[in-house]
Amino acid sequence: MWGSKAKKQILAERGAVRRPLERCAISLGPCDGKVVFAAFAVFRRQLGFYVRYIRSTPKIRQPQFSKLNSMHRQNGLKLSILDQSPISVGKTAHDAVQATLDLAEAADKWGYTRYWLAEHHSSGTLADASPEILLAAMSSRTKNIRIGSGGVMLSHYSPFKVAEVFRMLEALAPGRVDMGIGRAPGSDQMASYALQAGPNSFPIEKYPQQVYDLMRYLSETFPDDHPFSKLRAMPAAPNWAVPWLLSSSMGSAGIAAKLGMPLSFAHFIAQGGGPECVKWYRDNFEPSQWFDKPRVNIGISAITADTAERARDLGTCRHFMRLMRNNGQEMKGVPSVDEIKALDLSDADEEFIEQQRAKSVEGDPETVKAKIESLAEQYETDEVIVLTITHDYAERQRSYELLAKAFDLNGEGRVENSETNVEAG
Repeated sequence: MWGSKAKKQILAERGAVRRPLERCAISLGPCDGKVVFAAFAVFRRQLGFYVRYIRSTPKIRQPQFSKLNSMHRQNGLKLSILDQSPISVGKTAHDAVQATLDLAEAADKWGYTRYWLAEHHSSGTLADASPEILLAAMSSRTKNIRIGSGGVMLSHYSPFKVAEVFRMLEALAPGRVDMGIGRAPGSDQMASYALQAGPNSFPIEKYPQQVYDLMRYLSETFPDDHPFSKLRAMPAAPNWAVPWLLSSSMGSAGIAAKLGMPLSFAHFIAQGGGPECVKWYRDNFEPSQWFDKPRVNIGISAITADTAERARDLGTCRHFMRLMRNNGQEMKGVPSVDEIKALDLSDADEEFIEQQRAKSVEGDPETVKAKIESLAEQYETDEVIVLTITHDYAERQRSYELLAKAFDLNGEGRVENSETNVEAG
């Protein structure tokens, strides 16, 4: 049993951030960088209290592992996959999960760098509510590609439990596990409430503390006088999953910069001000005991086909899903191109779909390649993670296959080391 003094210390840490971290919506025109800094000012003041708290804690012992960033090289554009495991109309969740595993196996052979799984709850269209379980199955279907979460919604869970989950995944797929973590709910407010039921749940303003604790569990760097210093995230292993902080706003980008962690920016969610947000992260990155330099990849929505016309038709599947959600209509799966064409859509609906199309990358392989390269240049990154949703799983596979050929992928970036001072066992 742990005493009242230890309990008070833990509760004090979980209350380190006293006010909610405000989500700073960014809608910028070209080169409107001043707006970025104005929007971020309030968040920075709130985050500052938390950062001062971290710095005031006793100095932690340095983990004996290689700097993860030292394995990062910019030798060309790398492509990876983000899979939301969509359920097509007329198909089942079982079909969606099998399609995910089939695609991962193919992507391993095509030379993609990593394969990330998203987390969504109470959804009739997206099948994966437990990426950590599906990743375990994926570990046996793949050999070389990195696998990971994109991401686990840490705000719902105990950092200690998440650390142990990813230790187990690392045991199943040594040296190729990523741990993308985010603070979005992954569903509506009711599902969020159900996931966090109980007196010890973490409110969203404690998310930075959760991230910090998670890193300390994995690297075993709690101070010696901390109540958790004797805990070990098991199973122990010489390596641990490479962490990425997911972001679509200044909020998580600021946390990644202050804690010295890699950033994965969701361009497919927030296009406006994205490059400026990432630039702020790089300019304000503070080296940590885990990473010595900033590191960025971006997530985009993209689709290609043998013809530009077919790619446009296939892209409409995802845009129509977003239209239904925007209109408050229940989604019962990803519709087919023929189903959408048979509908009598209003002018407003057509306009919404075209707005969504403008936020995506569509076309024949060479056109899509050029657009992806342009986005990578805007963000100054050498890795792009591609989200593709179609009704026909075979056409989704074909899109990724065509992209792999267009970029001549060779699996660059799959090897990363994150050695710690634990004993295997």
